[in-house]
Amino acid sequence: MEGFCFARCRFTRLMAAMQLLLGVFVIFISMASLHRFYATNSFLPGLDDPALCSKFHTVAGAGGYAGFDIRALADRVDDVLVQLAELQDKLEATALKIAKKTKKSKARHKQPENMTMPVFRRFLEDEVIHPLYSAHIALRLIRIPRPDPDGGDGDAATPAVDPLVNFFTAEETRKYVTAKGNRDGLPSVYGTNRTYGTIGHACVLMRQELDEYMSYDVGAHCPDDWDLGQRLMLGGCDPLPRRRCLALASKFFQPPLAINESLWTLPDDGNVRWSRYHCRGYKCLSARNQRRGYDRCVGCFDMDRERQRWVAAAPNGTLSLAYFRIDDVLAAKPGEVRIGLDVSVTTGSFAARMRERNVTIVSAALNLGAPFAETIALRGLVPLYATMSQRLPLFDNTMDLIHTAGFFEGWVDLQLLDFVLFDWDRVLRPGGLLWVDKFACARKDLDDYMYMFLQFRYKKHRWVISFKSKDEVYLSALLEKPPRS
Repeated sequence: MEGFCFARCRFTRLMAAMQLLLGVFVIFISMASLHRFYATNSFLPGLDDPALCSKFHTVAGAGGYAGFDIRALADRVDDVLVQLAELQDKLEATALKIAKKTKKSKARHKQPENMTMPVFRRFLEDEVIHPLYSAHIALRLIRIPRPDPDGGDGDAATPAVDPLVNFFTAEETRKYVTAKGNRDGLPSVYGTNRTYGTIGHACVLMRQELDEYMSYDVGAHCPDDWDLGQRLMLGGCDPLPRRRCLALASKFFQPPLAINESLWTLPDDGNVRWSRYHCRGYKCLSARNQRRGYDRCVGCFDMDRERQRWVAAAPNGTLSLAYFRIDDVLAAKPGEVRIGLDVSVTTGSFAARMRERNVTIVSAALNLGAPFAETIALRGLVPLYATMSQRLPLFDNTMDLIHTAGFFEGWVDLQLLDFVLFDWDRVLRPGGLLWVDKFACARKDLDDYMYMFLQFRYKKHRWVISFKSKDEVYLSALLEKPPRS
């Protein structure tokens, strides 16, 4: 009995020792394998290179711009998982619903309702195929950074994938911001190997609105969301990305009037989409032009009143001092004013009046409460749809005249005004005229705004300050840009 117990104990000890030795051997093999993995670059070449490793991490304080954004990648994967989970829940709910209907039909001894083929096809397209396609595209558009294929020394540390490609949710936005390589890899006439879609930096801060704006069916009609695009522009998401959809137009669009007749005639109501305005016609705009949103354009839809501006005698009161007539302004540089820019809240009346004097004016306009851009175009004039935060799409030293009225009104931050005025100075040619038309501000701020205009050392043709009210003043000026070399 003792011999049997001794033999069994020896066997147990032997097995424990063998297990211990086997465990030590496994640990040794694992450590050797890990050492070989980290000691060689055959699996992940260049993994020990800090420059390469840094591509897979967000640079501190850079917000995902200087390198690849791992957080954005994780968000994109989470979005896809959420889409798949929602699809699974929807299919399970549909299956349960069908099962309940079938069970009720059997209990009532009725023939179960069969889904027709068109209904079943629509169900597959809307509830299964489209969500699966969206998830599939979202996965395919997730990009991992890789070294620049051009092999340039200067761009060696820059990921070939733009870090914003995984930041946005809308498929069209990600496609737009992705770099587009030239065909056959040949450099373009500008010497670049790829083209990037231009997008405003504030679009990153307004991702939800931009994803809504860029969510559409490619090749189909665009949503009626021009106001959303304008809201993005005013928020700093300017320029907006291009869209691959067909812009909507009024189904009652009528041929425009001849140029001589259209200049001073309100367009047909059917030529404007009124879905995003309080009014549904030009008569309403003329009657309610004091409404907030276009109160700086009081009476601008009254063509009889507009025809008197800048040509008739000045109104009574102190305003007459700040009232300049077009003929007097053009007389300062006779025959030299041919093209210009009007930066005002306007329906294009200034451009119409200048056209009668053979001067071409481009009018910057936004649809702030009323269809200003469409009205300018329907009058046979040129609207420039741009915000004041955007650099003017005009080359240096090209404009003969810049006219501004009712645009700043003394509310603009001085530094923003400084950037705007320097951009106007850039596009205004030497000898060109800057016409400040009744710039309104508080009396206490007059010195600050006067410095803004006087800092360029323009020649003064006219400079008038008059009272608007007890606490406000008007500043009107006609200034000439000096030559610089």
